[in-house]
Amino acid sequence: MTRQAQLRLAFGGLIALASGMGLGRFLYTPVLPMMVEGAGLGPSRAGLIASANFAGYLAGALAASLPGMSPRAWTWLVAGLAASAATTAAMALTDGFWPWVLLRFAGGWASAFILIFTSALVVSRLRQAGGVLPMLHFAGVGVGIAISALISAPLIAASDAWPQVWLTGGALSALALVAVLVLIPRRTPQAAAPAREAPARTDGLWRLVLAYGCFGFGYVITATFIVAMLREGPGGRGAETVVWLIVGLTAAPSVVLWARVGARIGAIRAYQAAMLIEAAGVGLSALSTGTIALALAAAALGGTFVGLTAVGLQEAARRAGGDGRAMMALMTASFGLGQMIGPAMAGWMRDLTGSFAAPSLIAAAVLVAGGLLVWPMRERG
Repeated sequence: MTRQAQLRLAFGGLIALASGMGLGRFLYTPVLPMMVEGAGLGPSRAGLIASANFAGYLAGALAASLPGMSPRAWTWLVAGLAASAATTAAMALTDGFWPWVLLRFAGGWASAFILIFTSALVVSRLRQAGGVLPMLHFAGVGVGIAISALISAPLIAASDAWPQVWLTGGALSALALVAVLVLIPRRTPQAAAPAREAPARTDGLWRLVLAYGCFGFGYVITATFIVAMLREGPGGRGAETVVWLIVGLTAAPSVVLWARVGARIGAIRAYQAAMLIEAAGVGLSALSTGTIALALAAAALGGTFVGLTAVGLQEAARRAGGDGRAMMALMTASFGLGQMIGPAMAGWMRDLTGSFAAPSLIAAAVLVAGGLLVWPMRERG
């Protein structure tokens, strides 16, 4: 594969993840407070809609792991991108709690297909070439989050502008589909000879699975409600775009950062450090809803959650031996359950207590517990 072909493939993966994850999955965060004001959506129902999206992600990830799906990876990727664009735009064209639940569930399913099948088509090819191009692919999550902040910015002052944001996100996702059709070839190249796998080392692997569930629960409350927290705080609407933009800009390079940290201190210690940094950010968002505090929390969140996702899955697959598909499915299930519980609980507690402080403190404590869970695990040589 030529260098030009590698770059096209990497940018195709970046665009796919920016669309399916950054917009299809996380556009809800900056739009949520607008829907609360303009569509009468209360915090508890807002949390349930977010949980429906994460339930769809879990279902889609498990469906994508079924036998017989991989040979049609390109077809499923295109279907996922089309479904993500359609369900994003349809949020503006429907009204009511249950239609939004169904659309966000379908959008979560589509985002899982995009993540898994893009990685199958892009990462496996680029890994043979070496270098940082596989990490460029994962930077798409942060790029998409940054775009979601920018398309929300001109309209964020008007509570009735939320349908326009969803329509804009759907239109950009449709453009991303066209770009992916051009950049990611359908033909699957001849696979290289498989590398010799290290023997499985499963001692304490249950710790990593539980810690990954803690991570899913701990990050998602801040990732879902940080813009709503800012609007309820003294800073009001003025810094919403900037704070959410910080999440995206810090998420984009985080995979490269944590890969290098892991190479220096070991994957387990890097994973633990990222969990504790994220816990500090989530805890800070509970103690203060001021602009500076939430900007720091946004940097801690963005700078860790994509890196944690990559480091956790890769380490679990290495320790499982072979192709690690069963362990990846178990990790995905643990993470997905944490994601599903978090927003619903946070929305309910916000209605009960009048703020997101209590659920954020619980989330921070869960992240610390996840970091401590992996402490006894030895690095794999």
